[in-house]
Amino acid sequence: MKHHTLSGLLALSLLFGCSSSEEIVPDVPPSELYSEAQTSLQNGNWLTAIQKLEALDSRYPFGAYSEQVQLDLIYAYYKNDDLALGLATIERFSRLNPTHEKMDWVLYMRGLTHMAQDRNFMHDLFNVDRADRDPEPVKAAFADFKKLLQRYPTSPYAEDAHKRLFALKNRLAEYDLATADFYLRREAWIAAINRAQELQKTYPDTEAARKSLHIQLEAYKQLKLDDAIARTQKLIALNPQ
Repeated sequence: MKHHTLSGLLALSLLFGCSSSEEIVPDVPPSELYSEAQTSLQNGNWLTAIQKLEALDSRYPFGAYSEQVQLDLIYAYYKNDDLALGLATIERFSRLNPTHEKMDWVLYMRGLTHMAQDRNFMHDLFNVDRADRDPEPVKAAFADFKKLLQRYPTSPYAEDAHKRLFALKNRLAEYDLATADFYLRREAWIAAINRAQELQKTYPDTEAARKSLHIQLEAYKQLKLDDAIARTQKLIALNPQ
């Protein structure tokens, strides 16, 4: 019962974060409040920075600092691991400021936030790194960085986005490999072959694609499809691990 109560309190604290910040943060001029928030950001005091920025955002939603406050909140939420709030702020900012000069950074932060969601999904809770866990945050991050490179190829974040795309591609390929292996162990031979071939087509230049050929070969052997076995063996010879 205590666990459910705690979960409920945490959910409420997320929903009413702005009102609680209003109560915590004194009613001072916006310039002073913004200056204090910046000091907290520079010192890495993320929670304090968030409280002050949320108060600014709530009290002066159309003030002189409104856009920068939202940008600072995106960064502070990410650093404080408030990923859902970060994504909600990114969505709000993007909707209100689609042509903002810092949209490349906003896209970059969305990719980083989705990557953090994937990292936190099970690794932090159970200290495991499973390739077969839900890849939806990875797909979202992949789309974010790809969009960044397409829209802003000369962005200062483009080089890092390109490196992250490579890593994400391998993560998605490993997921497909784990799925194909799951089908193989379940003796779902056709499903294993289909997933292996999909992986080879989508991520042909990955280690997972080469490994999937061995899953495909085993499935064909179980189905006793001699021509397909021979073709797969040739592919394995052409793509040694």
